[in-house]
Amino acid sequence: MWKAGLRHYYDVGQLGLRANEVAAVTLDDIEWRSGTMLVRAKGRQQVRMPMPPAVGTAIATYLRDGRPASNCRRLFLRTLAPSAGFASGGAVTMIANAALKRAGISGYAHQGAHLFRHSLATALLRSGATLSQIGQLLGHKSHDATRIYAKVDIEALRTLSHPWPGGAQ
Repeated sequence: MWKAGLRHYYDVGQLGLRANEVAAVTLDDIEWRSGTMLVRAKGRQQVRMPMPPAVGTAIATYLRDGRPASNCRRLFLRTLAPSAGFASGGAVTMIANAALKRAGISGYAHQGAHLFRHSLATALLRSGATLSQIGQLLGHKSHDATRIYAKVDIEALRTLSHPWPGGAQ
């Protein structure tokens, strides 16, 4: 269940979903009245997550203007016939890679959809969220899985360091 304090950080307008989780979302997973979405998470877990308004608006726009006509219940469909859901998160990663390339973004250790997940964690860390809160949002079972995000915010870590004796850096 979501902690009350986490909602503040979660409202940045991103979900932080894994590529496989995005590919698996169905039309039936979205509860428009409550503003939530069922996510089929890692390890066969199912989690009902709050859906930020910006995400709901983007999904509604996609359903109205971008989703191919299909009887398939998956939310996101291939644009080429037959209009079916993605077989795995690999397609989501390829789409994210293409978008990043078009935007001229490169040189990061994490590419594709996972880069967005890391970016969300970094933004949350910078806004004051704890590693426990970030781990809860990202669906991590252990603190060790979330600790990697502490390394991401180099500028914040620099503010914690003491000057080197003698002025050398």
